[in-house]
Amino acid sequence: MQALASLTPSGKARIPVAWALYDFANTIFSFAVVSGAIGIWLTEDAQFGERDGNFLLSLAIVVSVGFNAIVSPILGALSDRGGRRLPFLLVFTSLCIAATAFIAAAGPTVGLVLFVIANFAYQAALIYYDATLRTVSMPQTRGRLSGIGVAVGYLGTIAVGLAIFFLDVPVEDRFRLSAIMFAIFAVPIFLIVKETSTGESIRRGDIAGSFSQVFRTIEHARGVPGLGRFLVGRFFYSDAVNTVIVVMSVVTVRAMGMTQTVANLILLGLTVVAVAASFGWGRLVDRWGPKRTLMAVLWSWAVGLVLGGISIGLGEPAGIAIFLVAGGILGSGLGGVQVADRVFMLRLAPPERLGEFFGLYGLVGKGSQVIGQLLYGLILLWTFDTLGNGAYQVAVLSLLVAMLVGAWLIRPVSDRWTGSGELDVDERAAPPPDRLSPASAPLGPR
Repeated sequence: MQALASLTPSGKARIPVAWALYDFANTIFSFAVVSGAIGIWLTEDAQFGERDGNFLLSLAIVVSVGFNAIVSPILGALSDRGGRRLPFLLVFTSLCIAATAFIAAAGPTVGLVLFVIANFAYQAALIYYDATLRTVSMPQTRGRLSGIGVAVGYLGTIAVGLAIFFLDVPVEDRFRLSAIMFAIFAVPIFLIVKETSTGESIRRGDIAGSFSQVFRTIEHARGVPGLGRFLVGRFFYSDAVNTVIVVMSVVTVRAMGMTQTVANLILLGLTVVAVAASFGWGRLVDRWGPKRTLMAVLWSWAVGLVLGGISIGLGEPAGIAIFLVAGGILGSGLGGVQVADRVFMLRLAPPERLGEFFGLYGLVGKGSQVIGQLLYGLILLWTFDTLGNGAYQVAVLSLLVAMLVGAWLIRPVSDRWTGSGELDVDERAAPPPDRLSPASAPLGPR
């Protein structure tokens, strides 16, 4: 426990434990509902069928994430006004849990609407959760604590996956189970983690004025070296990451022909890989820095996507074997993206605009998911009747292209900008040569 206590400014181990348990809680929703139950449920013949179900799943993601993308910078800026994120986190967490509990009971159409609400709230909550990393950690421990959070989150995946397996929970009951588990493990962060308010209250005028916040935030971001290029790059690589999270179960069951039980066990096994890898990626972030670590993750993902696309076109046993290898690479990289990505953002964001820029960070990721998920769904809708499983291969190829573009864009960006306050004094005194290079400058005029 002493090691955990040393990661937080308070010196109390229960602070990082409570913070990481929220990762445990929200990953239950991500795995059991977004990556699992909703896709399988919608593509059942009793609901919408495989072709239309895949498209409607993509459409639900587009609507929920798209609306969230519009309001993300606004909500982030409002939280900066009072300096507190936990009240916002509580509201959106509660909304996600309540909507999730009734998805299957409401039937396919209303259930789809409830999923849109639940996923919107889940995505909104992540803005505030990511921003609380600054509250519970110190600059030199951000990577380790971020890695611990991601790893603990994957333990949440294992917990709900094992519960589904041993209790033999049918798809329609997984929504309620996920809602209950999410609620239980989300409680500690609200009881234990404390924030210091700036003393400024949110007034009605702030809310009215916040609708122009998106443009002001973009203008502010253009003044931070490398931030614009990083966010554009994130738009592309987040396309692949977010789409894989949503469709992994559908591809395993529908494209690879596995039963739901076998698919659940395989995904659990790959999650174990992700847990171990998250600790490793976290240490690399502290040793290499977030930029270099993120680049390594993205190249590993490119390899995984190539192997995944090849595996879909092969029969057993070669196809299954390659699919498992690809899944292991993608699972490891998924943890790595989450660990390195948010620390990179902390390196680039000035402290006084943390919530504002995390809102823009969320906007970019969500905007990417809207475009990427819509493209993925349309590819399957237009080609499934003609190509069958080949349609999944074409869709995976689109993710590979987006991943490579994202890696190319962030490659020149420096993660050692002194304005963030995230570097030690010695590091500030000796700036690396590329800090003020044209490649690390913001996109567009300042």
